[in-house]
Amino acid sequence: MRIGTRSTALAVFAAGTLILSACSAGSLGSSDEGGSGSVSITYLTTNQDQDVKEAEQLAKDFTAKNPGITVKVETRPGGTEGDNIIKTRLSTGDMVDVFNYNTGSLFQAIAPPKNLLPIDDQPYIGDLDENFKKTVTADGKVYGAPVGGFMGGAVLYSIPVYTKLGLKVPTTWSEFMANNAKIKASGDGVAPVIQTYGETWTSQLFVLGDFHNVSAAEPDFADKYTKNEAKYATSPAAVKGFEHTQQVHDLGYENKDFASAKLPDGLKMLATGKGAHYPILSGVVANMIATYPDAAKTVGLFALPGDDAAKNGLTLWTPGGLYIPTTTTGDKLEAAKKFLAFVASPDGCKSQSTAGAPTGPYAVKGCELPADVPQAIKDMQPYLDKPGASSLALEFLSPVKGPSLEQITVEVGSGIRKAKDGAARYDEDVKKQAQQLGLAGW
Repeated sequence: MRIGTRSTALAVFAAGTLILSACSAGSLGSSDEGGSGSVSITYLTTNQDQDVKEAEQLAKDFTAKNPGITVKVETRPGGTEGDNIIKTRLSTGDMVDVFNYNTGSLFQAIAPPKNLLPIDDQPYIGDLDENFKKTVTADGKVYGAPVGGFMGGAVLYSIPVYTKLGLKVPTTWSEFMANNAKIKASGDGVAPVIQTYGETWTSQLFVLGDFHNVSAAEPDFADKYTKNEAKYATSPAAVKGFEHTQQVHDLGYENKDFASAKLPDGLKMLATGKGAHYPILSGVVANMIATYPDAAKTVGLFALPGDDAAKNGLTLWTPGGLYIPTTTTGDKLEAAKKFLAFVASPDGCKSQSTAGAPTGPYAVKGCELPADVPQAIKDMQPYLDKPGASSLALEFLSPVKGPSLEQITVEVGSGIRKAKDGAARYDEDVKKQAQQLGLAGW
C-alpha cells in the first residue's frame, strides 16, 4: 500500500511489481564528465513514461538556468525490483548523484543517516510543506526535496449528478449517506457509490482514506498502533472505515457489477454520470481525463467524511523525494544541491506541470497549480491551505502495515465478512510484518 512517484503511484499502491525495462538516458547533455558544461550529474528515476518525461523536462529547464551543469537521466524499474536496486547501489557505494525514491517508511528503510546527505542548511527548506518534511526526516534531519504533487485518498464525485439533485458536498458521514439515499431514490439508475473490486487495491479507500478522521479523533493512534497498543478492531475511530465499507454494501449503494468491475470501468461510470461517488486516490484523475476530457470539469473531489464536520479533512499521500547519496562529492555535490533547489522551487513546479498535469498540490510554498488543472485537483488545494484540514496517511506515520488489507476490504464490501471481523483480521495480518521489523511490543 505504498505510494511511489507520479505515474507509479497507483501501481505501487496495488502492491504489484512494475515491469522491468532497460535503463535509458536522457539526451540532455553529454553523459561524460564535462560534456557541454563544466559539470555533469546523473539523476535516477523510475522507468515509467510519465516519470521519465518529468525528469527530462526538469533536467532541460534546470540546465537552461544553469548552463554550466548538464544532467543525465537514468532509469530503474519500480516496485520491489526498484527497491532492491536502490538498496544495493547505496550499500555498494555505486549510487548516482541524485535519485528519486519513496518517502515515509520505505525512506526510513534505506538508512538515511548512513547513506544520504542532510539538506537542512538549504534555504528552501522553510518553504516545504510540513506534512512532506515529516516523511523525509530521520534523526531530526531533513534529507529529501519533493518531486511531484500530493495525492489525496478521497471521494471523486459527479458534479452534474449533484447539480441535478441539488446535493451539497458532505462534511459528515451521515450527510454523505443521505446524499446516497437521494441518488438511489431518484430513479435515474445512477449508482450512488462506485466500487471496482475486480482490481482489489481499489477496495481500500474507505479505510485508508479515512485516516485523517481517525487521527483527528485519536491523535496518538499512529504511535500506539506502532507500539501494538491500539488496534483497528478496538479503536472506535479506526474501525469506522471497515463499518463504512460494510454499510455501503448493506444498503445497496454499490454498482451492480462491483465484484467484477475494474478501475477503467469505475472511471467511465463516474465520467459519464452513471455513478455518483468513487472513493479512490486522486492520482487516477489524469487517466480519467486522458480518456474522458470533459471529466476535467464534470468531476470534483471531497475528503472522506467522518463524524465531526469541524474536523473533516483530507488524508494525503506525499510526493516522492529527491535524495543526494553520501558518495556525491566535490563539484558534483554542489551541482546536485542546485538541482534539488531548482526542483523545490516555483520554477521547478512549473517545469513539472509542463511535463504533465499534477496529481495534486505541490509541497512547496509559492507553487501554484496551472489554471487548466482538472477541477478534482483544484478541490484539493483548500484542504492544504486550511490549518489542520489535511494530514498524512497512516503508512507515512507508522511502519506497521499488512499485505492482505485489499482482500479483507473486498470481503467486507461484498457482504462476505462483517466489519468488526474484517478489522480483527487486519490486526492479525500486520502482526507478522511488525515482528519481522523487530518493533517493540509485538
